[in-house]
Amino acid sequence: MRLTKSTDIALRMAMRLAVTGENDAPTTREVAGAVGVPYTHAAKVVSRLQHLGIVEARRGRGGGLTLTAAGRTGSVGRLVRALEGTGDVVGCEDDPPCPLAGACRLRGALRAAQEAFYAALDPYTVEDLVARPTGPVLLSLGSGPPS
Repeated sequence: MRLTKSTDIALRMAMRLAVTGENDAPTTREVAGAVGVPYTHAAKVVSRLQHLGIVEARRGRGGGLTLTAAGRTGSVGRLVRALEGTGDVVGCEDDPPCPLAGACRLRGALRAAQEAFYAALDPYTVEDLVARPTGPVLLSLGSGPPS
């Protein structure tokens, strides 16, 4: 299974925010630069993470991004489920629909594999992901916007 680019960006941004100092609230542009993603993608992801209660964003002077308590200690599996959705791995109902849809066992097997993937992420939190040696590396990343 491969995660969408949006989920990848969301996880990297959450990890970067998890190592940010308590009195530091970087801007979306700064975090985007640090994790090497375009600002426009990062801004969309921040909006989604705000909606999920993972990130708090404040505008204006003294504003910036902070990771919420739920973002720090919530399950990575739950976050990835929310970002990816629980749709089918394959397009059984696409146009045209698969002619095997009524009698196929593959769809159920793939759904079970997808859930096993998410379940493997359930025990982890963002805080777990930024433990040494990852946290210091995240802090050393530049903050210039990617080209």
